Amino acid sequence: MRYLMTFSYDGSNFYGYQVQNNKRTVQGEIENCLTKINGNKKVRIVGSGRTDRGVHAMGQRAHFDFKEIDLNKLQTSLNKLLPLDVYVQKIEKVEDDFHARFDVVKKEYIYKINMGEYNPLKYKYEYQLNKKLDVDKMKEASKYLIGEHNFKAFTKTDEEKDDYVRIIYDIDFEIKNNILTIKFVGSGFLRYMVRNIVGLFVEIGLAKANSNVAKAILDSCDRTKGFKTFSPSGLYLNKVYY
Repeated sequence: MRYLMTFSYDGSNFYGYQVQNNKRTVQGEIENCLTKINGNKKVRIVGSGRTDRGVHAMGQRAHFDFKEIDLNKLQTSLNKLLPLDVYVQKIEKVEDDFHARFDVVKKEYIYKINMGEYNPLKYKYEYQLNKKLDVDKMKEASKYLIGEHNFKAFTKTDEEKDDYVRIIYDIDFEIKNNILTIKFVGSGFLRYMVRNIVGLFVEIGLAKANSNVAKAILDSCDRTKGFKTFSPSGLYLNKVYY
């Protein structure tokens, strides 16, 4: 039987989501716990996508195949076995042909920036810019990125893919207690895409670039035309929609 799991994690002490040899990963921790519950018969999980080292998740999702079991008991057992920086929120039965990656309709990421005084308790969870940003200028720049575009200029320079086209449905900016939260909703995101866009927005917000440079970088399809890749610490995979 196939099940869909929704879970959250603090990415600070992981080498990313995806399993790596001799590295602590989110996928590895969950698979090890499921395997123990399954009498040491290996269980694989298939995530909606990977997150990089230091990136957090509030609503990551993955499917796995398992015997018929009481899902409340399975969730409870998993959370007892898992380390404190991973938590399973929900497990539900799905159709046998469901795929956690290929059936994704859209994803939502958020990025948090502290524009106020440096906070040593939050440096792993909010990027400590500690400077005011012109958010209106950042909003102007974001309009160039809404819609269906080739986002090659916003992924890794050595990321060779057949398709760099993605759809961004919405980019939203919210400020509360000097914390700027930028929300991205899209069909999917390339590696480092959100962090590279945030790097662009911050340059504009600091008046180091004009808002229309967003269009020039996008049209260039050239990562070297862009700005710095921002830290993973402020980035969260917030929701995955099916």
